[in-house]
Amino acid sequence: MEKKTKLSICIPTYNRAAFLRFLLTTFVEQKVIDFPYEIVISDNASTDDTATVVEEFLLQGLPIKYCRRDVNGGGWPNLANAYQQAVGEYALYLADDDLLNFQNLRAAIVYLNINPETVACYAPWTMYDAIDQVDLSLFYTIEKNRKFSRRSFSDVFDFMTKRHIFPEIAIYRTSALRSAFVPKDFCFWAFSHLAHLLDVGAVAFLDKPFYRSVVRTAVVRDRAQAGNDEAMTGWDRYRGGLEYFLYLGSKRGQIDLSPAKSTQYEEACKVFTMRRMSVALRMWFERGEYIKAYEIFARMCYGGGSQHPEIQGLRERLPLMVAVQTLAQKVNAASSLKYLILDQVSSVDSLASLLREVGLNNNITILPAPTEHTPEITSTAAVFTSSAAGRDTFLDNGYRPNMVFCESDMVSSVVT
Repeated sequence: MEKKTKLSICIPTYNRAAFLRFLLTTFVEQKVIDFPYEIVISDNASTDDTATVVEEFLLQGLPIKYCRRDVNGGGWPNLANAYQQAVGEYALYLADDDLLNFQNLRAAIVYLNINPETVACYAPWTMYDAIDQVDLSLFYTIEKNRKFSRRSFSDVFDFMTKRHIFPEIAIYRTSALRSAFVPKDFCFWAFSHLAHLLDVGAVAFLDKPFYRSVVRTAVVRDRAQAGNDEAMTGWDRYRGGLEYFLYLGSKRGQIDLSPAKSTQYEEACKVFTMRRMSVALRMWFERGEYIKAYEIFARMCYGGGSQHPEIQGLRERLPLMVAVQTLAQKVNAASSLKYLILDQVSSVDSLASLLREVGLNNNITILPAPTEHTPEITSTAAVFTSSAAGRDTFLDNGYRPNMVFCESDMVSSVVT
C-alpha cells in the first residue's frame, strides 16, 4: 500500500527556469528526507523553458506535480494554486530562488508528527550564500521551541512584538490552509494568516531554521529581493497585519480592547512599525532615494522616533541630498529643456556630479552661468543660483520664472 504523502513543498514560479534547475538539483542531492513528499510547482504561464526543466527532473525521479496556469494572474493566485493542488498532510512554501536546510526540515516534520494539535510550525530563516555554501545570519532568533495553545492571541502578540518576530516561514497542516490562507492587501499576510491559524489550532515557533533565503548565487549574482521591496514599503501593511491580528483576537474574547489595554496595544503596534520604518529609511538612503528616505524620516520624527539611531545618523547628511535630488527631479520634469545653469556655487563640477548621481537626466547639459543670455538659452534652460539676488538677475534676463531656483527654494521644505 502506498504511503500517504507527508509533505507538499509548494513552489510558485514564473520565467525562472535557471533558478528552478538550481533548486531542484538540491533535492536530487539531498539524502535525509525519509518520508513521502511531493514538489508542487505552480507555473504562472512561463514563456521560458520551465516545462523542460521540470521534465528533466521528473526523469531523474523527483516526485514533482507540475501545474501550469493558462495566464499569469499574479503572485497570490499562483501560490494559492500550489497550496490547493497539494495532497500532503503538511505544506511548505518555497520560493524558486531559495533553498531548504533538509536536516532541520526533517526535525520540524517530526515535531508536527508528535504535536497533532499544532496547525503551523514557524521558524526563523537564514540568509544564505549559495556560492560559498554558508549560512550568514538568522533573520530573528528563538532560544528554544515555543508552542502556543489555540486562541492564545495575547501571548502570541506579545511574543511577536517584543521580540520583533516575522511569522513568514512555516510548515502548515494542509487542512488548516483552506480557511487560513486568504487574500490580504492592506494587512500584512503573515500576521493575518497567523491569526486565522491560531483561531483553529496551536502554533509553534521552532529555534532551528529549515529555510534558507539566498542572498548570493552563481545563477544570478545580483538580483532583486522581494523581501527587500516589502521592507522598504510595507510598514503600514505590517501595522495593518498586527491590527487585524488584534481584531480577530478581540472577537474571540482573547484580546481586551478596553481603553487602557487598547492604548498599550496601540503603542506596541507603533513601536513595531517604527522599527520597520527605520529599516526602510536606511535602505532607501543606501539606494540613493533621498526624497523617499526623508518622507520616512518625517513620519518617524512625528511618531516620536526623533532620537532613533537611524534618524540621528542621517540628520546632518539628509537635507543636502534631498535638496539636490529635488532640484534634479524638478528639472527632469520640465519639457523641452536642454540646459541646467549652475550659478554662484563653489564648484560647478562637484555639484554637477552630485546631480547626475541623484538622477538628473543625461540629456540635460550642465553649464556655468553664461556671459550672454541668448533667446535659445533663456527659453530652454533651468537655473540654480545660491541667492535671491541671483534669481532676480536671471529673471531680468528673460528666463522663465518657475525655472529659476535659488537655494532657499530647495531647502525650505527639508526640516530636520
